[in-house]
Amino acid sequence: MSMNRRIFVRNTLGGMALLSLGAALPSCPAGKTAYYAPDDFAEMPKADAHFHYDTFNDACLKYAASIHMHILSINVDAGENLDKQLAIGERFKKQYPGCFDFLGTFPTDGFGSPTFSADILRRVQRCIAAGAAGIKIWKNIGMTLKDADGKWVMADHPAFDPVYAWLEKEGLPLAAHLGEPRNCWLPYEEITMGNDLNYYTKHPEYHMYRYPDAPSYDAQIAARDRLLEKFPRLTLVGAHIGSLEWNLDEVARRFDRYPNFHVDLSARLGHVQLQTLQDRQKVCDFFLNWQDRILYGSDVSLDDRNTQHAEERSRALYDYWRRHWLFLATGETVPAEEFNTPDPPKTIEGLRLPKNVVDKLFLKNFQRIFTANQQ
Repeated sequence: MSMNRRIFVRNTLGGMALLSLGAALPSCPAGKTAYYAPDDFAEMPKADAHFHYDTFNDACLKYAASIHMHILSINVDAGENLDKQLAIGERFKKQYPGCFDFLGTFPTDGFGSPTFSADILRRVQRCIAAGAAGIKIWKNIGMTLKDADGKWVMADHPAFDPVYAWLEKEGLPLAAHLGEPRNCWLPYEEITMGNDLNYYTKHPEYHMYRYPDAPSYDAQIAARDRLLEKFPRLTLVGAHIGSLEWNLDEVARRFDRYPNFHVDLSARLGHVQLQTLQDRQKVCDFFLNWQDRILYGSDVSLDDRNTQHAEERSRALYDYWRRHWLFLATGETVPAEEFNTPDPPKTIEGLRLPKNVVDKLFLKNFQRIFTANQQ
């Protein structure tokens, strides 16, 4: 039973040999630094910095609080009505202080109108007044939105500048799902992750290989990079490893170039696992070197339909979160993501990152970026 509405990840083996599952797999080195044990998961304070809580049913939220999981629910310009998403966020922000936060967003359907920039800025300010910890923009910017002349509208379009400038001035973060996994630009037969293939089969409107006249993968990334250059003091969290999931070196290059750029791991942990199979030490070093710039997120979506059996859903949530945490925090063997490669491994050994690094990925970075300005 899948809970994640947008798990579409890409294998980037590029001909590199997988490590033998029988070979010794080193943990990430950290001298005498302490590590977590598997049984620590339920009691450690933690946060899911990319969640979609799109229901007024609070049963799963109560459960999350009981295992010390802080939820950041992200409003998105798709799916549920935006006013409903905002109302849910406002209610639970008040009802569960210290356990729930949310990001607001704005609609793009009025793009091109003379008042568009002013309208979206007012919407952003309304969201912040309702308690939002920041704002989210979605992949419709760059992938489906066009201007009156039929030109694609990218994330660095001047119409959005008043929003970015205001967030920068107020010290508020922007989360951005821009572009897609690089797999999105490949034909079906070359898509190498099962969840990718499933997603683009069901949602061909987002399979950019079918639309050669649409902006390329590189164009999506370039637009986001130009946004960062234009607003260097804006804290930007690139959802889904900033759509650079295929190569952690590319993420590191952006970290070097843009000091206020961060990423969440939501729906792309499979890519991390693939690169772990290629070069485990390199992945460990990435997390150790950039521990202040990475946040855990799941991209789980809950709505009125899938919370009808709250106890079952809560158990599934626990298993899902714990599997991710075990991979990052311990050396336990966990189920691997679905790799569409010859003889794919069914399990993978966790990275066993040091406790202080895990604390940043699962809580402290979230607190610094999204809740520090609310203290």
